[in-house]
Amino acid sequence: MPEAASAPAATEAPRATVGDSEFDRDTAVVRRAPGVYDIDLSAGWTIISAVNGGYLLAVLGRALADALPHGDPFTISAHYLTASQPGPAVIRTDTVRTGRTLSTGQASLFQYDDEGAEVERIRVLASYGDLDALPDDVRTTACPPALPPMDQCFGPEDGPAPVPGSSAITDRLMLKLDPSTLGWALGAPSGKGEMRSWFGLADGRDADPLSLLLAVDALPPTAFEIGLKGWVPTVELTVHVRARPAPGPLRVSITTRNLAGGFLEEDAEIWDSADRLVAQSRQLARVRLS
Repeated sequence: MPEAASAPAATEAPRATVGDSEFDRDTAVVRRAPGVYDIDLSAGWTIISAVNGGYLLAVLGRALADALPHGDPFTISAHYLTASQPGPAVIRTDTVRTGRTLSTGQASLFQYDDEGAEVERIRVLASYGDLDALPDDVRTTACPPALPPMDQCFGPEDGPAPVPGSSAITDRLMLKLDPSTLGWALGAPSGKGEMRSWFGLADGRDADPLSLLLAVDALPPTAFEIGLKGWVPTVELTVHVRARPAPGPLRVSITTRNLAGGFLEEDAEIWDSADRLVAQSRQLARVRLS
């Protein structure tokens, strides 16, 4: 008697890879001329109607990686001048200085208003190098954030249904937030100004230096845990990339210590699966107090 055929093994959806993922396609720039790049900003990385600041930083970071002789962002500082909208944009880059280990450049992203006039949305100054050439010596007092296991954390899919069109970016992210920083979602914010989460891209693409520029600005605002609501637009954001991240999910910790005059700071640390601090950032953001 022939043996019964065994059931086919369940297969997981294929994971996207660096260079072949939605993030790579949506941050891809087309060189029109030396130092000039075109891009169509995707609506998939929006919160309400505004394009996420971390996504924009990754777009400009990719243009500078093409324009400069070094490929890895070491430090990048951005000033957000006007809110970007999904649709066509142009990026103009300039090389400020080229050295043996570091090169520095600046870039601006422009869109057009209803009258066809060019409007500058964001301006950055950045230094690039080669992360693989850095020495291995690490001396630090920093410690990875103590996060519960991922299956004990909560993502957007665990909360109420979002307002249509208000959180497209969350469909492209893997966020699992520490329950101790989710008081705001239950109507009982802690008042501590902390947000911690496991982080990845929803299609499984591993992190690289450019996606770290997105990760520092992808969590819910710490203002929610202070008891504030509504949009918290970024005024200035500086990111330091410290190492090329190992494969696997990241851990992101963000804190705010001071809200004054309608502005707050957010200090972020990103740790990889090898317990290395791979990126740090500080941003100044505006809040609505009423």
